[in-house]
Amino acid sequence: QFTEFAKADTIVNLIKFHLQSNYYQSVTYIPILTIPFGWNLITAGYIEQTVHGVLSSTVGLLFIGKLLEPIWGSREFLKFIFIVNFMTSVFVFITAISLYYITMQESYLYMPLSGFSGVLLGLLVGVKQLIPDQEISPLKIKAKWLPSIVLLLAIFASFFTIEPAAYLPILMFGTYIGWIYLRYFQRKQETGFKGDPSDEFAFSTFFPEFLRPVIDPMASIFDRMLCGRSEASNDARGYTVGSASLPGSDPIEATRRRERGARALEERLATERLTAAGAKSKTDEPERDATDNV
Repeated sequence: QFTEFAKADTIVNLIKFHLQSNYYQSVTYIPILTIPFGWNLITAGYIEQTVHGVLSSTVGLLFIGKLLEPIWGSREFLKFIFIVNFMTSVFVFITAISLYYITMQESYLYMPLSGFSGVLLGLLVGVKQLIPDQEISPLKIKAKWLPSIVLLLAIFASFFTIEPAAYLPILMFGTYIGWIYLRYFQRKQETGFKGDPSDEFAFSTFFPEFLRPVIDPMASIFDRMLCGRSEASNDARGYTVGSASLPGSDPIEATRRRERGARALEERLATERLTAAGAKSKTDEPERDATDNV
């Protein structure tokens, strides 16, 4: 069954498309109009410019929300969507202004930017965190590679599209901000700890093995910038002793969370199989009755 929030968003997506059609300028994100229409940093992520954009965001949210929302909770799920959407819009705005000053091309100032794709990529990062080794059928691809594959396809497609700047920064920032939030800031209700410092969720895991020795040193710089204070506070509260983690610390909690995610997925798949088997048996009963009568 789809979650209540995801089903509600299906209706909201149709309303969004209607708003885009009738109030395009005030709800769609256009860099040059950000100052008079500052709220579009929030609204633009929920506005789709095409029918297939509405369909993809609706279907993606329904199925990903079906997995993440029962584990995170509706409040945390909504919070994640809001933060990733807003911060993606902020960084895309900064990128558009920077590109304008570098190239002096006014098209970067007037390019309409909107869509839910950045949030969907951020949610895929959540799937990567919870069930990294789960194979997604029928693709036979492990869940941990989904964000990387989607980004790679988007970069490849950018060579054949007219305006890759209209969607590529949204996808890239949505992925990165989703990872930053889950890596450093998401608070666990069971323990009160923040983030997921496990090696299995490091930034280099978005890249193939042979690139990780190059990525890790660069990523460690940002790691110290973002989590230096949190590590100090954790040490002060006694969560770690030197480099060894005590029981109940974040790495162990991250492992438990992934195990819960895998169990939740297996239970959902088992329920769907039982439902399908029950429906099939009900359709077979009239046929058997008719055969007995004959």
